[in-house]
Amino acid sequence: MFIQTESTPNPATLKFLPGQAVLEMGTADFPSLESAVKSPLASRVFATGQVTGVFLGTDFITVTKAEAADWQHIKPAILGAIMEHFQSGAAVMEGESQAAHAAHSGEDSEIVNQIKELLDTRVRPAVAQDGGDITFHGFDRGVVYLHMKGACAGCPSSTLTLKMGIENLLRHYIPEVLEVRPVAA
Repeated sequence: MFIQTESTPNPATLKFLPGQAVLEMGTADFPSLESAVKSPLASRVFATGQVTGVFLGTDFITVTKAEAADWQHIKPAILGAIMEHFQSGAAVMEGESQAAHAAHSGEDSEIVNQIKELLDTRVRPAVAQDGGDITFHGFDRGVVYLHMKGACAGCPSSTLTLKMGIENLLRHYIPEVLEVRPVAA
């Protein structure tokens, strides 16, 4: 098994490409070891030490390192953990996966559906290329709240991506959108 790695715009995060499916659909975000109990793969990566986040996509694993860690020292252990997991035949996730976007009902539901559609077709594929994901969290009085995951969480260019990219896109297609703001998990 050959696992490729790619840098991301976030220097604390690397994208690992195992050359096979990781998740059948959607994504899974594990910002801590405790949150990784449902994923044997994420738990194994956390066990290598110096890892502060694991994010799973359809064909990639994004790993965020501790600030003091050096990629040169921890990358071999992470590669080994990923390889061992896939060779073991164990499941990547246990139990059911969650929906990508938060549910929303009410008078703004048509606008919310348009927002989710634009996120799914224009935004999420682009940020997946960088090892991350952005999902809908809420819409209130013209403000869209988005949750940034994987390489996008804590990325130095995430504010620019939100304001100049996503906010401009949503405002162009949906006049009711006035602003885009990030939310914590």
